[in-house]
Amino acid sequence: MNAMTGTISTGQERKAPGRPRNAQADEAILDAVLTLLSDGQSASAVSIESVAAKAGVGKATIYRRWPNKEALLIDAVRSMKGPIPELAGESVREDLIAMVTANRSSRGREFGKVTACLLPELIKDEELSRMHQAVIEPRREVMRQILRRGIAAGELRADLNIELTVLMLSGPSMMQGLFGTVTGIPDADFPEALVDALLRGAAA
Repeated sequence: MNAMTGTISTGQERKAPGRPRNAQADEAILDAVLTLLSDGQSASAVSIESVAAKAGVGKATIYRRWPNKEALLIDAVRSMKGPIPELAGESVREDLIAMVTANRSSRGREFGKVTACLLPELIKDEELSRMHQAVIEPRREVMRQILRRGIAAGELRADLNIELTVLMLSGPSMMQGLFGTVTGIPDADFPEALVDALLRGAAA
């Protein structure tokens, strides 16, 4: 059981009794979800049947791993995010850049389309929104910890609004993922450009 949600287990934790997990099948299933969404299907239109067909597995294979479509969608989002990076803890700037960079991917354009397809469902479905929040909240908390450390060390303003600063880091990252260089910021320069712009106002 996932400690964050109390109800949803991660892909690594769920196991069918007596049956070992097949990491390759897991990857194929999650990739099928992301491909269907990036191809323009809405989250409501994606079905277990279409995922099974895209991944080349049976529906039973999916249901042994995920109890329902919502849990499958959230694990697909989790796979997009990747692991939270290990931080050096020596510089607010470097740690924030590491976090922004970790939220990005070589499949950024595809994942941006996935995000666009999921947003309407997250707005309409409270349970799906709660599950999604459980995925992103640990990353937001790491950012809060970086900012609190920066305030305590005198690197950042004592009156810094931590929640607003986290939002200011997260929103542009999503927009860059959705629209890419149309924003006017090259992808390669984006993490440094975002963090440096923010720190010009947040620094002590």
